[in-house]
Amino acid sequence: MEKIILTGDRPTGRLHLGHYVGSLKRRVELQNSGLFDKIYVMIADAQALTDNADNPEKVRQNVIEVALDYLSVGLDPDKTTIFIQSQVPELTELAFYYMNLVTVSRVQRNPTVKTEIKMRNFEQSIPVGFFCYPVSQASDITAFKATTVPVGEDQAPMIELTREIVDRFNSIYGPTLVKPEILLPDNAACLRLPGTDGKAKMSKSLGNCIYLSDTPKAVAKGVKGMYTDPLHLNIDDPGHLEGNCPFIYLDAFCRDEHFSRYLPAYANLQELKDHYVRGGVGDGTVKKLLISILEEELAPLRERRARYEKDIPGVYDILRRGCEEARAAAARTLDEVRAAMKINYFDDPALIREQAEKYAAAHK
Repeated sequence: MEKIILTGDRPTGRLHLGHYVGSLKRRVELQNSGLFDKIYVMIADAQALTDNADNPEKVRQNVIEVALDYLSVGLDPDKTTIFIQSQVPELTELAFYYMNLVTVSRVQRNPTVKTEIKMRNFEQSIPVGFFCYPVSQASDITAFKATTVPVGEDQAPMIELTREIVDRFNSIYGPTLVKPEILLPDNAACLRLPGTDGKAKMSKSLGNCIYLSDTPKAVAKGVKGMYTDPLHLNIDDPGHLEGNCPFIYLDAFCRDEHFSRYLPAYANLQELKDHYVRGGVGDGTVKKLLISILEEELAPLRERRARYEKDIPGVYDILRRGCEEARAAAARTLDEVRAAMKINYFDDPALIREQAEKYAAAHK
């Protein structure tokens, strides 16, 4: 069986460092690993519309932003199929069939759905499309027969529901769909990068993001404003690492070789942490190190993005080709699903012949 990846993002804004350490960087590594036969990366505009139906222009404008972010981090259209969800209508048909295989109560129990509903203040009035988006995700994954889905830990309940739908479908209609496995970030610090204000999640509405396309000045401003240890008022005060944003970001981005370039007084991050906890290191020193490391990481992304920004029609051509390829793959799966469900009426000569013989006999 082929090894296939499906993953993606909602185009509701530019992508930020949380996306980068949580999924984007790993996607590029997987793309270049040679371990997978096919990689699909989806710009989930249809899913974004489930809670932005009154503002489609927001989604429309951000499709190109996400595409540019994808290309800037190193996703290669010759190795990875980048496509737009709404341009593959087969996904909607698959989701419609899957809705018959999962109950309302099962979706309600999904902790990710609960969190998202609360975050969007949908408790009293949940759009049906938004409520059903876990089923839509199952459609996205199974349409491409994905064996691996690299996501953050918050998406684990979604993958579990997809696996349940696959089991249910295959038990009723016969072995047709592929059951996916989740692939979590291998760096514990990347499981959930907090916002610069220390809140659990980066959010455009909270203004606590550092975006991949930010200028060096904007990155520095974001780091300088990061939440640290409120008890660490003076350099000599003992410091605390828990919830201290600069150190959480250093856990995600820092390597030993960075110290010889930017802070040679220390051999590695652990030495810096130990000194900070004892007292004697200022937050400014830590933040200056982080700014240097982030600039080293993001500068090549900015350069790559700038090249693609000079040829936006070419980026849309990349997306168009990706959509055509994705639609062909999803159509093949949909054909198999229709056949398994016995709703491929015009592609089943045996059915037509059987019915013809039945009614011919009735008129003898």
